[in-house]
Amino acid sequence: MKNKEQKTRNKKQGTKNLSSVICYLLSERGFTLLEVLVVIAIIAILITIGIASFSTVQKKGRDSKRKSDLKEVQTALEQYYSVCGYNYPVPTGFYTQGIICSSPSIAIMPAPPSDPRVVTPYYCSACNSTSYTICAQLESEPTPQYCLSNQQ
Repeated sequence: MKNKEQKTRNKKQGTKNLSSVICYLLSERGFTLLEVLVVIAIIAILITIGIASFSTVQKKGRDSKRKSDLKEVQTALEQYYSVCGYNYPVPTGFYTQGIICSSPSIAIMPAPPSDPRVVTPYYCSACNSTSYTICAQLESEPTPQYCLSNQQ
């Protein structure tokens, strides 16, 4: 009998203790300094991760643009080769004046594209009337130099 009474008393005290804890928690209306600092730290970490991801995406986007531009220049050079007497135009390091055939008079690429980050055009290494290699410096790829050569 005594055991039963003790259980009932403990149950009543537990309920009383639980209700007093809930009332205490509900009566507290503000945040502690520690809670505010933890929230600020979490927000700062999320912002840092977001900025790093955004930066990486921008670099990959510029690299994709560079590759597309080089493919466009390669197509123009191959058109020049087939239309203008089976030789390539010879630039002085860069294709700055465009790719224009004089005979017959055709502007294949009047304004060549330039690098999306800097204003300089893409450079040509080992270019002559029989072959070319156009290159761009990439930002986010494991091999930083991307080059395309003649197809003929």
